[in-house]
Amino acid sequence: KWKSLYQIQRERKQVMRETCSKYKSNNRRIITPYHVSRIFVEDKYRVLYCEVPKAGCSNWKRVLMVLNGLASSTKDIQHNTVHYGNYLKRLDGFDHKGIYHRLNTYTKMLFIREPFEKLVSAFRDKFEHPNNYYHPVFGKAIISRYRVNATKEALRTGSGVKFKEFIQYLLDVHRPVGMDIHWDHVNRLCSPCLIDYDFVGKFESMEEDANFFLHLIGAPQNLTFPTFKDRHSNEERTTTKITQQYFAQLSPSQRQRSYDFYYMDYLMFNYSKP
Repeated sequence: KWKSLYQIQRERKQVMRETCSKYKSNNRRIITPYHVSRIFVEDKYRVLYCEVPKAGCSNWKRVLMVLNGLASSTKDIQHNTVHYGNYLKRLDGFDHKGIYHRLNTYTKMLFIREPFEKLVSAFRDKFEHPNNYYHPVFGKAIISRYRVNATKEALRTGSGVKFKEFIQYLLDVHRPVGMDIHWDHVNRLCSPCLIDYDFVGKFESMEEDANFFLHLIGAPQNLTFPTFKDRHSNEERTTTKITQQYFAQLSPSQRQRSYDFYYMDYLMFNYSKP
């Protein structure tokens, strides 16, 4: 079993490197704190984890906290503790020497997810549930820009953004509000052409990949990757089928442009075109 998992890792890294050498000329660029701002540091087991939202990141942070001795079990850690507790250090918090030392000696890993599924998962989480950040900040701007005859109430609250409007915002080069880590490219979040990741896991094979990774770093035997859904746990996870239902609301050209938008992620992580 381990043998086939090692082989999968070799293949994933090879595809990633080949894509980088074909499309990116930045392999000699200097790594700045900006490039490592999404990377979390676990010094005890010497792990660097690049956070990709909607690809198991809450549970990965729980695992890092347990490895670091900040909690005894992943089950004990609340969502807000994970995301707002500031218990985990980020790589950009170290000086130049500290950053390079860790990049050169720690095990660097990231977990990714099929780009359209990741996008729909982010949309459902941020726009279909009450949210006192995404509705006023993104929702208001999206509705006022893309909805004809929007009601005063919709403009006031920013609630009820439709998937089609969200995609219009995403594909608009003059978007009214900036990008957000929940729908940015993995390519931009984790700079895989600059940083040579040792391990590339996939959300689609999360349990197997995650527990293989924990085996590789010599984590305690009783620590396994938690499989619980972090938020809106009564709701079905975003599947391929659910993703298709959302994308069916778009025109063929919007679907194509959405694919073009995530083209590098599709190539780099070897996902087939939906």
